[in-house]
Amino acid sequence: MNFSLEQLLAFVAVYDELSFSKAAVKLNKHRTTIGQVVTNLEDQLAVTLFERIGRSVVPTEDGELLYHYAKQTIEQARTLDKVALSLSYGGLESVTIAYPSFVPHKVLSDLRTQLAQDFPLMRVNFLVRGKAEIIKGMEEGNIHFGIVNSHDSKAMHSFDSTFLGHIEFVPFVKRNGKYSEIPTDKTRAAMANSRQFILRSFVEEGMKQKVLLSSEYEEVDQLALVIKLVGEDLGWSLLPKMLTESDYATDKIEILKVSELIEGFKFGVSLWSLHSKQLMDIKKSVLKVLYHYVEQMRKRRF
Repeated sequence: MNFSLEQLLAFVAVYDELSFSKAAVKLNKHRTTIGQVVTNLEDQLAVTLFERIGRSVVPTEDGELLYHYAKQTIEQARTLDKVALSLSYGGLESVTIAYPSFVPHKVLSDLRTQLAQDFPLMRVNFLVRGKAEIIKGMEEGNIHFGIVNSHDSKAMHSFDSTFLGHIEFVPFVKRNGKYSEIPTDKTRAAMANSRQFILRSFVEEGMKQKVLLSSEYEEVDQLALVIKLVGEDLGWSLLPKMLTESDYATDKIEILKVSELIEGFKFGVSLWSLHSKQLMDIKKSVLKVLYHYVEQMRKRRF
């Protein structure tokens, strides 16, 4: 290898900022230094990475191709650094698990029970966070595990990612409420003209248009509150099908059968974790619980 990590960092920063000056500020370096580092990298690779037009910087076709490989190399180097650092520490006294609001409390309570059994002295913190907040928290080392909606997750990061499967969301209404009397072939039209409660996490992650089926809708941050509102017959909502197995007061709500909806809306879910030797056994316990619920979801049918 005839290039350094410093050169790759400079190349990626200039590419992202389209400016040597902005890249220098980002890396806390002098502009001249960044320019020289990138020039040296071009000489070593025998490839022109940028077209310099006055103060403007435009990536070449070769630069665009190498950018993605450079980012991957940087992330792998960061992962190596984190793993090596973790080897010098002992067991963790506490871990923090972040999750989106649509995860049922039963999943979390079972997860806590499993961790209490496997690691009785360890403290476990649970935080409701969106994907962007989880990424930030993990990058800062404040969050150890993140249960994330992996819909349209394209960003490269240095986390360990395990795809769990899909969670199915189906329409829920009040049990024996006003929707129960509507024929199944007319329920879709009734939904489109009735109040829909949308979990805020869907909106924050750019999925609003995929789950919005009614012109009359309200955004709600907490899953428990949505269940309460639906149970009072104030509207309907797309909720995790696994709610029928959770510890919520779901006796007041039921799945609405819709002839035009053979299956519910399915979204991928992943477990992100930091690369750390101390987290390896903890991760096994976490995955044991999460895989159980995903498997239960696969077995269920309307």
